Amino acid sequence: MDAQMTETLSLDALLGLDAVRVSDEAAIAAAKLAGRGDNVAADQVAVDAMRTALNTIAMDGTVVIGEGERDEAPMLYIGEKVGTGSGPAIDIALDPLEGTTLTAKAMANALAVVAFAPKGGLLNAPDTYMDKIAIGPGYEDGIIDLDASPADNVKALAKAKGVSPDEITVCVLERARHDDIVKSIRSVGARVLFITDGDVAGVINTTDPTTGVDMYIGQGGAPEGVLAAAALNCVGGQMQTRLVFRNDDERARAEKWGITDLNRKYTLKDMASAETVFAATGVTDGNLLDGVKVADGFVHTHALVMSSATGTVRTVRTKRRLGA
Repeated sequence: MDAQMTETLSLDALLGLDAVRVSDEAAIAAAKLAGRGDNVAADQVAVDAMRTALNTIAMDGTVVIGEGERDEAPMLYIGEKVGTGSGPAIDIALDPLEGTTLTAKAMANALAVVAFAPKGGLLNAPDTYMDKIAIGPGYEDGIIDLDASPADNVKALAKAKGVSPDEITVCVLERARHDDIVKSIRSVGARVLFITDGDVAGVINTTDPTTGVDMYIGQGGAPEGVLAAAALNCVGGQMQTRLVFRNDDERARAEKWGITDLNRKYTLKDMASAETVFAATGVTDGNLLDGVKVADGFVHTHALVMSSATGTVRTVRTKRRLGA
C-alpha cells in the first residue's frame, strides 16, 4: 500500500484488525498461565506474544506508553521501536497484561490492551500515579470536575441523567488511599463497585450501560490513564486527570518527557489528542469480555475494538485451530 493511499484511510481501516490480533495474541499467551500463581511469568509471555505480533505490522511504531524504560527490558519499554519500519508513524500505548495478579489467581477482568494513534497523538505520561475521574458518553461537557468532591460529582452526574444520586454506581480501585473517596460517594447514597486491580477496565466499564458503572474515580497508574483515555476518545466519554508525584525521582521522570507544569489538570483531549484505535481482549472472564477458552480443538477469544474516526465499538469473537 503506497503512502498516498495510507493518508486517505482512517487509522481504524489501516490498523483496526491488527489491533485485535495483537491483543488476542497476548491474551492467549497469558491465559495459559491463568490460575498458576506466577504473575511474573504470565506478564512475560504476554509481553513476548504482543511484541512478536506488533513486529509483523507494516508501521513505524514507537511505544510511548509501555512497561517501564529501556533498562527494564525485556518488557515493552517506553521508546521501543516496533513494526516492520515501513508504513505510517504510529504511537502505541499498551499493557500486554492488565491484571497480572488477576491472571495468576484466575480472577475476573484481566485484559490484554493496546491503542494506536498517529505520532504525537498520545500523552507521554511518566510512570507515576495519576488522579482520575471518568464517565461514559452522552453528556454535555463539564459534568465532572476532578477538583470537586466525589459527592458533588455524583450529584452532578445524577442531575444530568435525570435520576437520584442513589441510582449512581461508581467504580473504585479497592485501596486504603481511597477510603475518603468511598465515604464521600456513599454520603449521597451512591453505590461503590470495588475492583481489586485493572483500572483500565474500570474506566472502560463506564462506556457500556450493561456493566452498571456510571463513573470511575480514584488514583492509579498514569500509563493506564492514557490507555483509558484512548478508549474513551473513541466513544466520546469525559475524563480529567492529574499526575501525582511522590518524590524527586518521579518529578525528574516527568521533566524528561517534557512535562513542566506538574499540577496540570489534563482533559481527555490532552491525553488523546488525535485519532485513536483501541483494542482489548479478555484473558479471564469479566464484566465486558469473556476470557480465553479452549474447546473442541479451537482457541476462542472475545475482544472489543474502538475507533474514534467512526465512533464505533465492535465486539469480535474469534476461534482458531489449536496450534495454528
